Parts: sequence; structure tokens; C-alpha cells
Amino acid sequence: MKHKGSPTRMTIPRVSAVACACLALTARAEIEIDPDATIHDSPTTLMGVNHIGLSVKDLERTLDFYKSVSGFELVFRQSVRNSAAADQLFGVEDVVYEIAVLEAPNMLFEFIEFEHNANLPMKRMPVNGPGMTHTCFQSTSNDSAYEKFGDAGAAMLSYSNQPIDLGGYGVTYAYGYDPEGNMFEMEQLDPGPLAQVEAKVRWVDEGYSMWMTQVAVVTHDIERLTKWYSDVMAFMPYRVGDYEGHPRMAQVAGEPYLSLLASWFRMDSLAKTIELWQYRDPITPEPTGKKGVTDFGYTYSIEVGDIAAEYNRMRSLGVEFVSEPVDMGEYHQVYAHDIDGNVFALRQWHDPNSQFSLPNLEQ
Repeated sequence: MKHKGSPTRMTIPRVSAVACACLALTARAEIEIDPDATIHDSPTTLMGVNHIGLSVKDLERTLDFYKSVSGFELVFRQSVRNSAAADQLFGVEDVVYEIAVLEAPNMLFEFIEFEHNANLPMKRMPVNGPGMTHTCFQSTSNDSAYEKFGDAGAAMLSYSNQPIDLGGYGVTYAYGYDPEGNMFEMEQLDPGPLAQVEAKVRWVDEGYSMWMTQVAVVTHDIERLTKWYSDVMAFMPYRVGDYEGHPRMAQVAGEPYLSLLASWFRMDSLAKTIELWQYRDPITPEPTGKKGVTDFGYTYSIEVGDIAAEYNRMRSLGVEFVSEPVDMGEYHQVYAHDIDGNVFALRQWHDPNSQFSLPNLEQ
């Protein structure tokens, strides 16, 4: 959920930007550190978010829900067993699973049903986390994702019977739950905000009714997690914020009162961000342990140009990986944990011209 207002703009020397960002988190303001900062500023081979992953209990039901609402094309589906590569990738012996992949106009949405999760209970992710709480679907206001998800039976978390206008700048917001209790956000854009990104206008002209925009991670210590992502990705967040008692933000989150901190990393020049949140009211609890790679819920991948180099670079920074990079046929991939124990992956496509590689996905 991105909040747009009239931010205080500051020029922050890059050498001290992380320290200033962390100080800003207690300043009760919204501060633009560098409005133009993106992952393309990183001197690494990181390219951006390639896919959102979702571990589910009932693949058929969940896939049908998202496919019917989004209109995204099913581009891959496969059952996997007796795979030494899969065992290594997930860190699970004799892993058995089915995977299905939808293609949004700017990233992939991957669903996996693991056989060993069949008898485990599901639970809804609280809005205040901790963990990767949601991704986001954007649409135009006149072809509303909110209405489509509602018609499909999504349970709306937000305190309203319509998406909520935070500030009169042409974007409305709401949170909802899918049939398995996974939270997602819906953002509806009026023509003005839509026109600010040419690619979004083109996607609509090409017949897409929505697209995906973010990885949202909620933490008990945003200063620590913001610094960790800045160090590991080697570029700065473009904005940080401190919000206290904003009634409409509380409505979106389905809470009577809201106090929270935020930071945003722009993962391309078009639509995608990693956004970090820390709730002070209701308080985000500290994680009790690392999320398992196959646990129910969200993961995400960052596409890279050289997975071996990024694996070694991140290991030197203390990042904990599940395995070495694994050849999965069309790509190499490896899972890791951030400092809070959230799961993410690095992925490198064998064919740099693959239709599923970011230069093609982000056109």
C-alpha cells in the first residue's frame, strides 16, 4: 500500500543515506530519499522481481480463483516427484509437488501445492504480520479489481463496502483474503495516475485488466530490515514514512487505529516495489523462527544476471541459503532467508531472451 501525499523532500548524501533513512523513521513525516532510486542503481547483477510464489493447500481451487479474476494466462503446469534437483532446491527429501504459473503483464505468479502439506491447517495472515503479508493487484478504476475479487468471493478485510480513497489523488485501496486466507491488496487507478506510467496504459490497451506491483513484508524492526535490504541489494529505498492515526489507512487495514512505519524499494522503473512495514499499533510481533521454504504463504524471487556471483556475494554478507544454486531445467534458482527469516529466491534464466525473463516481462 503506497501512500501518496505532499512529502517533505530532502537532499541526502548517498554516503549517509541508510543512517538518514533510519533516523527519518522516527521523524513523523514522509521523506523522499531519492525519488528516482531504482534497482538499476545497484552495481550488482540484480534485475528485479521475477515472480511471486504462493504455497497453497488446494492448487486447483486457488489457481481457479486467481485465474478467473485476473485473466492472467496459465503458461506452465507440472507435477514433480523423484527429482534430486527439487529435493536440493527446497531442502526436503523426496519432495512431491505440483506447480502452476500464471503470467501477468509484468511478472509471474507461481502456485505450488506440496504433498507433505496436505494435512496441515491453514490460517489467515494478520495484517500486522510478521512476514510477507501480501502482494498487490492494480487495475483501472472503471474496471475495478476490487469488484472482480469481491464477485469471486474474496473476504474483504478493509472496513468498507468499497475501496478506500486515502487522499484524493486518484487511487483507491483495499485488502482482502483469497479462499485459503492469503492476504492481497487491490489498488484502483483513475486516468491521471494510470497515465503516469506509459506501460500501464499499454497493458490496458493490450487487454489486461490488472497487473501485479509489490512484495510487502511486515517486520518488528524496520530500521534493521531496511538496512539489510539496502546492504544486500546495494541500493537505497526511495521513500520512508511514519504514519500515526490516519483514519483511512486504518480502514484499509481493517483496524480501529493505525500507527506504522514504512520504507519502499523500487524494483523497476514501471510498477514494482518491495515495501517494508512495521506496525506500532497493532504491534508487529517478533518472528518466532524462520519461515520454511515450503510453508503455506508467500515467497518471491529476484532475477539475476549471474547467480553464482550473487550467491557468493550475498553469502559474504551473511545471507543464509538453503542450498547452492540448482539447475531446474530452464533456470537456476536458490532459496534464502532475509534477516527476519522470510523466504526469497534468486533466479537466473538459462536463455536471457526467455519470454519469462524480466527484459521481456517488463516491456
